[in-house]
Amino acid sequence: MHITSRTAWAALSATALLALTACGTDSGTPSDSAAADQNNEFNLINPGSIRAASMGDARPYTFTDENGEFTGFDVEFFKEVASCVGIDDVVFTGQDFSAILPAVANGQFDVGVAAIGITEEREETVAFTEGYLAGYLTVITPTGAGVTEESDLAGIRLGVVQGTLQDAYAVKNFPDTEIVRFPDNNAGISAVNSGAVDAHFADYEAAKQYTSQYDVEMAINIPSFDAPAGFAVAPGNDAFREALNVCIKEKMEDGTWRDLYQQWFPGSPMPDQYLPSSDKTSDDPSPTTTP
Repeated sequence: MHITSRTAWAALSATALLALTACGTDSGTPSDSAAADQNNEFNLINPGSIRAASMGDARPYTFTDENGEFTGFDVEFFKEVASCVGIDDVVFTGQDFSAILPAVANGQFDVGVAAIGITEEREETVAFTEGYLAGYLTVITPTGAGVTEESDLAGIRLGVVQGTLQDAYAVKNFPDTEIVRFPDNNAGISAVNSGAVDAHFADYEAAKQYTSQYDVEMAINIPSFDAPAGFAVAPGNDAFREALNVCIKEKMEDGTWRDLYQQWFPGSPMPDQYLPSSDKTSDDPSPTTTP
């Protein structure tokens, strides 16, 4: 952990540290139970470990690799942020996207990590950290389908992942489109390939991946900068949320966010607001995307 990280974390946890000192042994070393109390300043399910709800098939944000391990931009960025907070043990578990926020809210998980767009409706269920991604929503169609603008979606069957920003956007803005809900993008793209739906509504980065794997194209890109992604925590767990916020900012300023972005989104423009101060070039955000 960087000294600056520990200092910031300690400032948020001063009360717990004072109590910990009082519980120490005669030699001044905290007892095991006191250390556990300190580690559970963030009201974690298991002190010293973070249980994270995520998705196993939302490449490049979060997915399982050939060894069954979770990886992707959001996963790797969260692990850096958690380490900055002082916790290196993060256990990821795959969930359907629509199940993540309720599971965090009812205490099954400490945090939701899945490029989750921050909306007022979702804030009625969970609390969010500050945002760390923003971007575009993309309609994916078979190559040559002739869909070039939103009006072309009238009367077609459009797949969405249930509970995502794409789901909400489609319901609000495509009243003449038949919405078909899927548990994940892979199921939606399979439906496009089989002809069960005419198009699938996903995020910009995921769409890029699918166009390299299947005979599909990114037919429409729709700006959506008003709902950046954040990490979701249980309502009222302010200590955890504030500590994550401190370290999100630190990992942006020290270049960790930038380096991971370049690794996972090669060739995509980077939003200035997430770059180190020395790298900023303008105030205009550029595309990435959130579900």
